[in-house]
Amino acid sequence: MNQAKNYYALIDIGSNTMRLVIYEQEASRRLKEVENVKVVARLRNHLNADNDLTERGQAILIDTLSDFSSVLNVYPLQQFTCIATAAIRQANNQTQLVKRVKDELGWDMRILSEAEEAYYGYLAVVNSTSINEGITVDMGGGSTEVTYFKNRDILFSHSFPFGTLTLDQLISDQDSKETNNQRIKDFVYEQFATLDWLKDRHVPIIGIGGSARNLAQIDQHDKAYPMAGLHQYEMNQDDILRVFHYLNPLSLKKRQKVEGLSKDRADIIIPAILTFNCLYEYTKATQFILSQKGLRDGVNYYFLLNNQQKPLFPNVLEDSMQELVNDYELNMRQISHVQSLGRMFFDTITRAEINDFSPNDWTLLKRASYVYNLGHYIDAESSAQHSFYLLANRTIDGLMHDEKLKVALVASFKNKTVFKQFIHPYKSWLTKTERKKLQHLGALLKFIYALDATKRQAIDSMDIVIEHKTIQITFYHTKTVTPEAYQIEKQKKHLEKALKRTIKYDFVKTSL
Repeated sequence: MNQAKNYYALIDIGSNTMRLVIYEQEASRRLKEVENVKVVARLRNHLNADNDLTERGQAILIDTLSDFSSVLNVYPLQQFTCIATAAIRQANNQTQLVKRVKDELGWDMRILSEAEEAYYGYLAVVNSTSINEGITVDMGGGSTEVTYFKNRDILFSHSFPFGTLTLDQLISDQDSKETNNQRIKDFVYEQFATLDWLKDRHVPIIGIGGSARNLAQIDQHDKAYPMAGLHQYEMNQDDILRVFHYLNPLSLKKRQKVEGLSKDRADIIIPAILTFNCLYEYTKATQFILSQKGLRDGVNYYFLLNNQQKPLFPNVLEDSMQELVNDYELNMRQISHVQSLGRMFFDTITRAEINDFSPNDWTLLKRASYVYNLGHYIDAESSAQHSFYLLANRTIDGLMHDEKLKVALVASFKNKTVFKQFIHPYKSWLTKTERKKLQHLGALLKFIYALDATKRQAIDSMDIVIEHKTIQITFYHTKTVTPEAYQIEKQKKHLEKALKRTIKYDFVKTSL
């Protein structure tokens, strides 16, 4: 165990599950998950008629925490937090529970208020996506938190005292599935109707937590979705209803075998999906987006940024790209230099209107320039293949899945044949025009990286003259450029095809 590493641990005592997560702090300050231990405790089911957590429930609580303690002992921790949500919050004997945890384990169990639980969910979403306006929904076993944010600022929040386990109690074995489902929908609609600020928002819903995650996993499996990863996965109402109509007729035994659905959620997934669909209708949502980051992440963001009035990362995507640069030991000096030369070239050909590039395409090209040839970290010979796979299948906070695909295709460009291989599973995601543009942007990125082939910044600047059939470039340099000249000659053919111009160039040495 590396004693120099900074480890943070968080225990989340929920109504349905209890979880221990251990994180390592990276150079970017963000926390990387290194251990995740889950126990399906269902403490909500151990609240008695007086709303006290029973002796049996307390035994489950203490025994599980004791098991977690043995895992914690392995790590030298910078910080440890133990939080509890609805089941403990709703227990009348919560004071006794806090004391017992303190007496038996020496831990301070912090019971989150309804407002805190909602706030941390919001914080997780705005610090891990680039969504500026939306409604978050975090459906647990004993409560459901919703927030509305705009321009990344939280405007409204509420915690409903119902969750998957409480809604499951509305189901009667004496009634048909249709009757039970309608009872749940009527109850949920009645609850949502108490909040005027939720109605007709016409914004995305961002789903947090296990039930939302399982819904997305089932949908991905059903569609044979080609991209790995759930964070920022998009669904519409038809997708939600299709999953519901698939699961609803199944027996519990068959539902437990459904790909993407956790066995321990098979009995409570229907009330969750009904709730998400009701919220979709009530808010007139534009889409349903899954956030893999939730309550625990929100708590971590709060502690990491607790010296700020607003604990928000200024730019989620920039931080995420920097994380990739750090992880794969990319050369930031080279990246900055290539971006400078690339902007010069891009602006010139865009003004000349010799391609279908628009000023907005620079944003994509710049993103891809951060991670060009990233796969070289694994293997130089198959760098393009590794680059595409890693970028397309890794979570990149701040990028939706289609945006991530575009970055991967541009950053991994090798040639037209390889480009077609990479894009084949995703052809339906992009129009023919979009595919052509991405190929051309990839050729441009490959060419401008050739200008700094040896990472010495030998080429300082350039003059570009565009004529009817040619592009004449004068490269100014202070150091020998033989290796760069070789790569420029080798890579220019892809760009010549894209721009339908012959590229001619010469070199002029300048003094330091």
